[in-house]
Amino acid sequence: MARLVVEVLNAKDLMPKDGQGSASPFVQVEFAGKRKRTCTKPKNLNPSWNEKLVFNVKNSSDLGSQTIEVCVYNEDRHGHRKNFLGRVRISGTSVPYSEQEAAVQRYPLDKRGIFSHVRGDIALKVHAFESSEEVDTDPDPDPEPVNDAEEDRYNSDSNELDAEYYYRRQSQKKKQEREARTFYSLGAEGGEAPQPVFVEAQSDILQAAARAEGAPSRSPTTVLKMQSGGQKPEYSIVETKPPVAARLGYWGRDKTASTYDLVEPMNYLYVRVVKAKDLPWMDASGSLDPYVEVRVGNYKGVTPHFERNQNPEWNKVFAFSKERLQSSMVEVILKDKDLSKDDFVGKVTFDVREVPQRVPPDSPLAPQWYKLLDKKGELLKRGDIMLAVWMGTQADEAFPDAWHSDAHSVSQQSMSSTRSKVYFSPRLYYLRVHIFAAQDLVPPDPSRTLDPIVRVELDTQGRTTRAASTKGIHPEWNEELMFIAWEPFNENIVVSVEEKNLVIARVLIPLRSVRKRVESKLPDPQWFALQKPAWAEDEKEVQRDKPFLSRVLLRLSLDGNYHVIDESIQFGSDFLPAANQLRKPSIGILEVGILNGRNLQAMKGKEGKLTDAYCVAKYGNKWVRTRTLLDNLHPTWNEQYTWEVYDPYTVVTIAAFDNRHINGKDDAKDQRIGKVRIRLSTLETDQVYTHSYPLLVLTPSGLKKNGELHLAIRFTCTAWSKMLTQYGKPLLPKMHYVQPISIKHTDLMRHWATGVVMTKLSKAEPPLRTEVVEYMLDVDYHMFSMRKSKANFHRIMLLVSGIQYVGDWFNDVCQWKNPVTTILIHMLFLILVCYPELILPTFFLYLFVIGLWNYPLRARDPPHMDAHLSQAENVNEDELQEEFETYPTNKSLHIDILRRRYDRLRTVAARVQSVTTDMATQGERVLALLNWRDPRATSIFISLSLVCAVFLYVTPFQVVALLLGLYVLRHPRFRSKYPPAPVNFFKRLPSRADSLL
Repeated sequence: MARLVVEVLNAKDLMPKDGQGSASPFVQVEFAGKRKRTCTKPKNLNPSWNEKLVFNVKNSSDLGSQTIEVCVYNEDRHGHRKNFLGRVRISGTSVPYSEQEAAVQRYPLDKRGIFSHVRGDIALKVHAFESSEEVDTDPDPDPEPVNDAEEDRYNSDSNELDAEYYYRRQSQKKKQEREARTFYSLGAEGGEAPQPVFVEAQSDILQAAARAEGAPSRSPTTVLKMQSGGQKPEYSIVETKPPVAARLGYWGRDKTASTYDLVEPMNYLYVRVVKAKDLPWMDASGSLDPYVEVRVGNYKGVTPHFERNQNPEWNKVFAFSKERLQSSMVEVILKDKDLSKDDFVGKVTFDVREVPQRVPPDSPLAPQWYKLLDKKGELLKRGDIMLAVWMGTQADEAFPDAWHSDAHSVSQQSMSSTRSKVYFSPRLYYLRVHIFAAQDLVPPDPSRTLDPIVRVELDTQGRTTRAASTKGIHPEWNEELMFIAWEPFNENIVVSVEEKNLVIARVLIPLRSVRKRVESKLPDPQWFALQKPAWAEDEKEVQRDKPFLSRVLLRLSLDGNYHVIDESIQFGSDFLPAANQLRKPSIGILEVGILNGRNLQAMKGKEGKLTDAYCVAKYGNKWVRTRTLLDNLHPTWNEQYTWEVYDPYTVVTIAAFDNRHINGKDDAKDQRIGKVRIRLSTLETDQVYTHSYPLLVLTPSGLKKNGELHLAIRFTCTAWSKMLTQYGKPLLPKMHYVQPISIKHTDLMRHWATGVVMTKLSKAEPPLRTEVVEYMLDVDYHMFSMRKSKANFHRIMLLVSGIQYVGDWFNDVCQWKNPVTTILIHMLFLILVCYPELILPTFFLYLFVIGLWNYPLRARDPPHMDAHLSQAENVNEDELQEEFETYPTNKSLHIDILRRRYDRLRTVAARVQSVTTDMATQGERVLALLNWRDPRATSIFISLSLVCAVFLYVTPFQVVALLLGLYVLRHPRFRSKYPPAPVNFFKRLPSRADSLL
């Protein structure tokens, strides 16, 4: 025996039926000949019921062959009759056998006949569960009861009895089960009960939190003591085991899921409407405005219409989720667009059970011509339509651009903003403009000495030189300015010679004509002829006859041998030079599966909706955006993306947002839900990481958890030798060390580069908006914040506490608190005094042993956003106001000088904050040598420690000291401008900066 639960939540935009512009709706649900109804909501076109209607299902296997009919009626004032407002039919095959798997779905209301006037939609949550008992609470199946009021009372009592029984059974099950957290597969078929894929008890959650902190796994009591002052368990990462193909091994793996093996397959019914031919004329005037309507149950997709066209071509794809199919028939109806009522032209129907299955990478299914049928199912004399109908998954190439049934309520104009897309940010270059001198300038006032400056502009970027070192009509500057340029170099460089904001001469230089530099040698300078300014055109005829001989000496170059930094170097995802010829082959592949979100907050609660969530992932210059799932707190994306990896010391960033542009609101901003950062060097190669990450956002009101994001990540190495050699190479291209750029210029260039990326991505279709790019690139990361300063101080104190722990341990040795340990230390001390040549070998051997000892205790989970480390849990209101204040400040201070001093103080504090951040990062990198946070780096270090121990043991100390001294005192000719390999290796070690909010 099974029970069917239909939870009626709310409806929107219903048709008024009482003659006064309103309605009094109620919902009636019919299943297996039984009917139940909700209460009536008087005078409400957007009612909310939140009632559960429970039905008995005698044989659970028969549920898939039955249909649930949900009808919305309007009840008049006397309760004697009811008006039809719309209905929804739900196939039993789409009903899940788990309340956890059931999600709130919005269904468009369908007509009952051709004369019905219906609009709006209804939100339902349907699921079934097994039960060994039966409660006979079914009302009289008479479709038209004699007394509606009496039927109201009877059904209300029946529903209360069913709900009481249902919740009593659920409470009994909860008492019998052990307190645990269970994660279920989201892609289970409707006829099968989902199996729990991972169960983690409360003690396991604490152990997972301890592993995330890098601590060894201990007993629950010990972990509880450790975590009492640390991060809350609900802010911790949790490992899951979804049934994806990559985790099932060879025998359980679906061979057809080789491309999308990090996500669960989602089946879709695809209908491609290509074109039609030889259509009959419909109107009396002999015209035909054809369009196609694809219907599957209550879902309806419509193509654009063509005016006066008998042979239209649409080439449009419609995708219907198999889990939400409400009918076993697909109807492709061709209609004629009309002002009053659209005319029926013909149709083609398909049985869903007979639709072929297409498995990528097979070629696309070839469309076929079908004869149109009339309403009675007979062939028309004229009219053919070309269609292709197949079953596929999200791996189908038609998936991204198809019309989806989950966005049925979105207008055609806003449909593009709900589809998944891939973006590429423009390739950036540093533009060097070296201004040397100018000749034969024409002063605006001949009576005084000319004191000009040069202003260089590129698009919205503009900089000026200092005052000329040599004044007059032949000034000299010898100053270099830098800008951000981007392909395809369609802009012009504007070089203006000015004096007191008055342009003396100007020249426009096409950016395409500037030479690209890939070597260290700078190009030769060139003379550029200046043009007359606007004020010189109206001078006397005598001056007009004189030739304008002014010119300027410039050296221009597009530096492709640098990496243009457009994101924080702490969370960089790309360190490649701009020039293609300088880029090295990739060392591996990064695959990210964005599975689902859980327990999201209702971002549109004030608007009467839930959340329209989508995700954005960024690595290198490739940005990906998932489709938007409308009005859903438990969205399931199951989309997988791939990137090439060139350096393991890089970070992939995934963030979730609430879409605010699905209804044409161009001035709205997408709201942040949360972000996840994962450094690739902390991942083991060829291992699938499936975890649920908390989505934490710091808002002006404090820290807020907006749900969890479920990800599957795999880093595959294709060139082990190249990856290991990366640890000894500089992080940035060599030109950054041969001709370094000052920090002041680097910060300015990063600000401009971020602006270029935001501008270019916002011009895509659909646009990746400015607020999204800013959040992904951490534009405000370097701004001063008291909370961040506290977090960095806390990181430093954690390092100091380690030194204090060593001091306390040595004090215990001196106090003989552990005699065995003290005796061993005395023995070691005597050995090293008698044989001092063993000090260094013993030290390196100790490092090797400690590294091996820490291997079983290594952190198994990727780093995540740590609210406790970020000092975000207990931040006060004043600190939040300061952190979210704009720069410069917009506070209404009484005296302007106080405002300037406050902004200057924040600038200095930001620099101090950067220093403390760097100090904490260096200390954490020292600890990372032996804690296996980066498994490859720790392996290299302990291997070198063992080699050094053996080498120092067999080599006299005098020889080692001699070789080391000669190397340190070597001639500058033998020195390189590049950082040495040990320094590069140390800079690539991970720190806990990735876990800061």
